[in-house]
Amino acid sequence: MSDVSSRRYARGWGALSLAVGAVLVSTAAQSPDRDSEGESWAAGSRDATAVVAVDGCAGGGLCSGPRHSVVLGGDRVLTGRPFTLGPRATGPVELALRTPGVLADVTVTDRRGRRIAGTQSADHTRWTSAAPLPAGARYAARLVVDGTGTGGARRARLDFRTAPMPAGERLTVTFGPGDGGTYGVGRPITAELSRPVPEDAPEARRAVERALDVRSEPHVDGAWHWVDSATLHYRPRTYWPAHATIRVHSGLDGAHIGGGLYGGPSRPLTFTTGARIEAVTDVSAHRMTVFRDGEPLRTLPVTTGKPGYRTRGGIKVVLGKEPLVRMRGDTIGITRGSTDFYDLEVRWATRVTWSGEYLHAAPWSLDAQGNEDVSHGCTGMSTEDAAWLFHTVREGDLVRVVNGYGKPMTPFDNGFGDWNLSWSEWLRGSALATDATGPAPGPLAGALDPAL
Repeated sequence: MSDVSSRRYARGWGALSLAVGAVLVSTAAQSPDRDSEGESWAAGSRDATAVVAVDGCAGGGLCSGPRHSVVLGGDRVLTGRPFTLGPRATGPVELALRTPGVLADVTVTDRRGRRIAGTQSADHTRWTSAAPLPAGARYAARLVVDGTGTGGARRARLDFRTAPMPAGERLTVTFGPGDGGTYGVGRPITAELSRPVPEDAPEARRAVERALDVRSEPHVDGAWHWVDSATLHYRPRTYWPAHATIRVHSGLDGAHIGGGLYGGPSRPLTFTTGARIEAVTDVSAHRMTVFRDGEPLRTLPVTTGKPGYRTRGGIKVVLGKEPLVRMRGDTIGITRGSTDFYDLEVRWATRVTWSGEYLHAAPWSLDAQGNEDVSHGCTGMSTEDAAWLFHTVREGDLVRVVNGYGKPMTPFDNGFGDWNLSWSEWLRGSALATDATGPAPGPLAGALDPAL
């Protein structure tokens, strides 16, 4: 930068430089300027300086792009009027002290007074936000600077705002289960994005995952898994605790995802879990035992899929219940006129796959129940037992098939088979997970301090 430029831009908080790699680019865009409310965001104290540098990502996986580094210096150090951070940096914000001393305390809050999570450097000369800050928002940093031989601690306030979002489509998310309420402990959380985020954009996927915040009471370790470019599922390492409360929130609004894409507002989700209900079918024994919180409630004689139509093995989740459903063989590829074709009205049907596998009443196979497999893949039982099961389970409860002969339940394409993946396999579907032996890093959702 020339001496003339240095004198021009080193006048106060509005004196900004953007450093990209080894190239230093001067800008006067911030001094002076006015926002939409007419408030001046011009330079402040003549004796203070603030330099905003666009640096590379910091270590530890906190950064989804170049970050702002606000370097504080000058005799009065921390005085001046508000300023706007430029749009070029999309990563976390860093407050760095250049004068002798340390940042004894740093508290950064948004316009609603919520504290922004961040960490101090080991030498207490830098504070870095835990995640990128949303665009178009205002913040206040309250700092205590303990000078070395300069007269002790001083308190100051630094006001700044992030650059507004450019015009364009916003990325939003729809969470499931959509109606809240109470569900079984096997119900994963689903997140449907309004537009795809491709696998070859890992930084964008990390930004999305950080913004999708899941908190449960009691606490459990969990992680997101990318099912496809526009769908994520979240599950704990093991099932949800019984009688838990789960809250899901998107911090995408204003967040920079990648390229010119920013996040938009999304509706949060709160739901609870009931007792842990698990129906375990032992195919070889032709018996189903239903457990509540680990205690057996009832054992039912059943029949499962015959050769050629074997019932899928593994862990399934109740998708819904229908008191009366019409079942036809042509829906699973059995042609009319075939000896295997059927067209029946079935009562007390509990669905476990989208392709049509149910637990249901089968009064026509009472002699086979408890003795042999004669169904086309469903689990059949008496009308009385099916009605009892229907009224005992809820959406999200667990259905496990053991000692069988069928193919394993697939994870995602035919219901909620998420639990058939090991924890290490699950973490491989997360853009944030780095250690398959432990939980994925917790989401940073909006960078709000979790202690609040």
